[in-house]
Amino acid sequence: QVQLVESGGGLVQAGGSLRLSCLASGRTISGYAMGWFRQAPGKEREFVAAIWKIGITFYTKSVKGRSTISRDNAKNTVYLQMNSLKPEDTAVYYCAVGADSSEYYEPRKYDYWGQGTQVTVSS
Repeated sequence: QVQLVESGGGLVQAGGSLRLSCLASGRTISGYAMGWFRQAPGKEREFVAAIWKIGITFYTKSVKGRSTISRDNAKNTVYLQMNSLKPEDTAVYYCAVGADSSEYYEPRKYDYWGQGTQVTVSS
């Protein structure tokens, strides 16, 4: 079993940047896809970004162009760099691990989840 711990969230002003980190332990993540999802109160969990084991990346249209997902397999860590943040980005952000899938945007395709890190963007 793999354990995932997110960090890097916090309070930022609109237009600012954050770099979220997800550290995995218990098993190497190099052979798996990693995803970032977010959830605001009263809303469904929403896909943000994913990266396949060979490094191909995917983004939801609302963050594409201002966010970058990356991985450092030597550190067993995945990152989400977010720039030009907007108040609507406010949510708890979760990382997850699963097998590569054409349905990378579906939460049910991921097997393990972190506890989440809060991102709050003020106007």
